[in-house]
Formats: sequence, structure tokens, C-alpha cells
Amino acid sequence: MRNAFSGCIISEIMIEIRDISKSFGGQELFEEGCFSIGANEKIGLVGRNGHGKTTLFGLINKTIQPDAGTIVIPKNYRIGCLEQNICFSKGTVLAEACLEMPESEQEDSWKAEKVLHGLGFSVSDMQRSPIEFSGGFQVRINLAKILVSQANLLLLDEPNNYLDIVAIRWLIRFLRQWKGELMLITHDRCFMDAVVTHIVGIHRKGMRKMSGTTERFYQQIAQEEQIYEKTRKRDERKRKQTEVFIGKFRAKARQAGLAQSRLKSIAKLEQKDKLEEIKTFDISFNAAPFSAPTMMNANNISFSYDRKSPMLFENIFFRVGRRERLCVIGKNGKGKSTLLRMLAGELNSLTGAIKSHPHLAIGYYAQSNTARLSSERSVLAEILSADPAGLPQRGRTICGSLLFSQDLALKPISVLSGGEKSRVLLGKILMQPCHLLLLDEPTNHLDMESSEALCEAIEEFDGSVVMVTHNELFLERIAEKLLVFEEDGVRYFDGTYQEFLSKVGWGDEEGDLKAALECKTLENPKIGRRTHRRLVAKLRDEQTRVLKPLEVKIEELEKTIINLETELRKVNEGLVAASYQADREAIAELSRRIKDLPPRINEHYAELDKVFQEYESQREEFIRRLAEFTD
Repeated sequence: MRNAFSGCIISEIMIEIRDISKSFGGQELFEEGCFSIGANEKIGLVGRNGHGKTTLFGLINKTIQPDAGTIVIPKNYRIGCLEQNICFSKGTVLAEACLEMPESEQEDSWKAEKVLHGLGFSVSDMQRSPIEFSGGFQVRINLAKILVSQANLLLLDEPNNYLDIVAIRWLIRFLRQWKGELMLITHDRCFMDAVVTHIVGIHRKGMRKMSGTTERFYQQIAQEEQIYEKTRKRDERKRKQTEVFIGKFRAKARQAGLAQSRLKSIAKLEQKDKLEEIKTFDISFNAAPFSAPTMMNANNISFSYDRKSPMLFENIFFRVGRRERLCVIGKNGKGKSTLLRMLAGELNSLTGAIKSHPHLAIGYYAQSNTARLSSERSVLAEILSADPAGLPQRGRTICGSLLFSQDLALKPISVLSGGEKSRVLLGKILMQPCHLLLLDEPTNHLDMESSEALCEAIEEFDGSVVMVTHNELFLERIAEKLLVFEEDGVRYFDGTYQEFLSKVGWGDEEGDLKAALECKTLENPKIGRRTHRRLVAKLRDEQTRVLKPLEVKIEELEKTIINLETELRKVNEGLVAASYQADREAIAELSRRIKDLPPRINEHYAELDKVFQEYESQREEFIRRLAEFTD
């Protein structure tokens, strides 16, 4: 079907939301919301916390009834919804994951194995009981059940919660290849943009659908609201000017007709209401001055929860200097959060030592610390307790910046949700001047807008940061150095996250077949282990053969551009000097070179962009082909 106005092809409509309205406890979430889900569309659902995203999922899944409006769903259309509640009926992880598979595929347990492996389960885990695992891994089992269910529509509410960065990147690849429809809620903007084709936003109690990424959606909304406000203010000025004119000349016979005409023009002006201000995070960490070059040194540290157990990690060396950004990444269960507890002084290393500057002030954020909040205190009192000498007005300001304005600041801690308690923990850190921030997954429970505000606050912090995160947007913007927790130990990488992906990468993505090849069943049983290894080795050789020349070409072009730009700068400086000396010959020669150099620089930039695009395209293709062997 083709839209005659836009010339764009419109996909077949699978689900239609018509004039849907819903409120809870007197709070209206949305009113007369409308949008449709087309065939094979992958939709990211955005909106602030508490604005009805999860409620909309419940309406589509028929677990919640609307106050008004209808949702049209085709007959026999299957919807798979990720459940956070845990309820298992089978004795093994593999058997539980196979429960939601269609009857015709019940014998194809390899499909469930493949998904479970991608979500971080080892071969030995397949035959373990689901109840033996932590809550985070139990949610992964629920996710695996949905992914193998062959539903027409997947409703995934925060599917990347409890996933480490390797599992998240696997899930991105899986969802990109998903053939049906998809709706996704996540606070991780990078994850959403990597998967979806469209965005649906719940904004000002309405619903708006748009193709593209979250960035395009928010830019469009901001632009439209800016135009609305400019138009409203212009109309308001015009209305006031006209009212003054009418009041002045209405009683005079000669101007009465003109006044009457102006009165009609006012009636034609649409009365626009001023847009209600939407409160947002507006936080700023308080950095204390620090002059020493080193804040902290970790020398050969190791840890185990008791001397009889295997080491959780060992032989870690790193240094935290002044205004550094060190991010800790890797699979779950390897000790990332434990390391931060050691840096905060809550745990002692079994070997080696952590030496901190004697005057180092640390701000430590970990969600597990919400249990240490005093349930009897109010939000304001708990934040003020972080700095007894602090002014109450500063505490009030911090409460407001964390969306605890006015009476909300007086709510007792005991009635707060998990996300609200996490905000209180942030508030206690904001109250104190500090040199070093230790942040363990700080974006959990934050919506996209709040996560963006937090990222900006971390970027602007004048101290140092050590942060555990799986959020690749944060890693791309913040990380200058990395501690990477891998299967065989901890790697210190002196470089950005993009440099890590380019030079090292995640082994699971690049074709680490060890665990996959040990699975009892394979998608193609005719291909044995040796054949798999040979094919992967051949593909790796091809990858090196194709990518290496492109890498060399990129490096050569970058060096050439740097040299040309350096030459241009020197020529400009020479021209200034020649002008002072009135050296006509030098001026003529340098002017010719100035005219010649910029086009050459632009040509090299254009070639660099072309080669880089080719490199990225080829690299993505090899990752995809290698993933076919590991999935």
C-alpha cells in the first residue's frame, strides 16, 4: 500500500490502537491515544517513568482494560510478553525454556539451547534446576521462553535488565533478525536505537509515532514545542495589542468599523494554552579540589569470599589519576560490583593492597545500599544526613533536582519505590563534596531523560570516576580506560570503548565456538566440530585479509590529513609574517599554496569517510557471519 501524499510504502497494519484512554487513582496517563503497529515493525516505546508505558503493554496484552477506546488485534495473533514474575514448572533450565515453543518444534531443543547460550547460560547450566539461579538469571530464563515462543508480537519491558554487556549485544543481534513485530521498553537509549525501526512516545498524555531513532523523535518534539510556544507568544502579543486598539477606538464613530474588524480578527485567533513545564533531572556532582597526581593505586589485588572458595578475581593492577574516567565492564558474576566495594573500603583484598590518598573523599553509589537508608526519615532528612553541616536549603535544592519537589521531599523512605530510593542515594552523594565517584550501574530505574542528565553530570564532574555499567552510550561518551572482566581474568585496557571494540572486541561476537560446539544438538547435525572450526578459521583469515588493508589505508589518510593541516597552519603563519614584511613574492607563493591546500584536505577527508564507511560495513558483515556459527 502506498501513501499518495508521501510516496512512502506503508506496511500492513497488524494492531491498531484507537482513541485509548486510561487513568489510575485520579491520575490520567493518556487520553485518546492512537497509533498502529505495521507488519515487521520494531517499535521503541518511550516516555517518562510513571507516564504509562508498562500500562500500555498491559492494555495490548489484555491484562488491563482501557477506560475508553479499543485495541484491534487480528484473530489467532499471538502476543508474547516478558514476565518479571518467577514461576517455574520444569526441573531443568532447558526444559523450562522449551515450554513456550510451538508443539511442532518441541523436539528442536537446539533452538532453546542457542538462545540460552546467547543469554549467558553455559552448557552445564542447561541441566540445572531453574530455582538454583539468582533472580537475574531466572528473569533471563523467562526471556528465553519468550524468544523461542514464535509469537507474532513481542512485548519486552526492560529485557536488558540483569543482562551483562555481552548478553545485551547478543540480544541486539537476535532482535534485529526477528521476523515478527516487536515493542520495546528500555532506559538504555543505545540499546533501543540499535533495534527499533519506529518510536512511539507517550508525551503530554498523548501518543505519537515516528520512524527513526529516539534522537530524531526527541528533536522533533522539541522543535514542535518550540514553534508552538513562539506562535502562542506571538498570538498573545497580537491579541493584547488588538484589545488595546479596540478599547481606545471602539467608542469613536470614525474608527468604530476598524475596531469591529479587529474584534473579528481576535475571534479567529486560536487560544493556545501555555505548555505545562515538564520537570527533569538537573543534577551536578560537587567536586572538591584535588592537586595530587594519583588518587588511588590497586596493586596485585585478589578476592574470594572465603579462603576455601575459588578466587573471584586475582592479580589486578590499575591506577586512578586526577580527573580520569575508568569504566568496569564484562559478564555478570565475575566480581565487578565486588571490586567497587573494595575500592569503597567495604571489603578487604586477600592479596595485594589498595592504597588511597589520605585525604581522598569518595562518593559511592550502589543500589544494594538502599537497604541502609533509614526508613523512618523523610527524603530531605536522609539527604541532609550525608552532610550534617550542610544547609537545609541546599538539601531542598537537591531534592527538587531529583524530582522530590515540595511535599514529595517530606515522604518517608519506607513508602518509596526502588527507583525513588536509588534517587535518594544519588542525592546523598550530591550533598557531599568529593574527589572520586564510584558508580555501580547508576542508570537502573532511570528513564532516558534522567539517564541523559546523569551522563552530562558525570561528564562535567571535575573529579575522577570509576563506573560499572553495561550501557554502551555511557561507555562511548565517558570511558577513557577500561577494566574488562573476562573468562580468564581481568584485562586493563588503556583506551576508549570504541578503541576496545576495534582492537580487541568481545570474543563471543567474533566466533568463540567453545561453548556452542559442546551443545548436545546443533542446527545442522551434518556439520561436525572440525568442520565448524575449519569454516570459522577460514572466515577469520578472510576477515583479516579484507579489513587489514582498509585499516592501513585509514591510518595513512589520517596521517596525510594531519600533515596537510599542519602545513596549512604554517603557511597561514608565514603569510601573516610576509604581510608584515611586505614581501610580495612570498605573499604570492603562500597565497597560491593556501588556495591549493584546502581542496586537497577536503578530498582526503572525503576519501577517509568513504574508506571508513567501507571498513565499518565489512566489519559488521563479518561479525554477522561469525555470529551465525556461534548462535
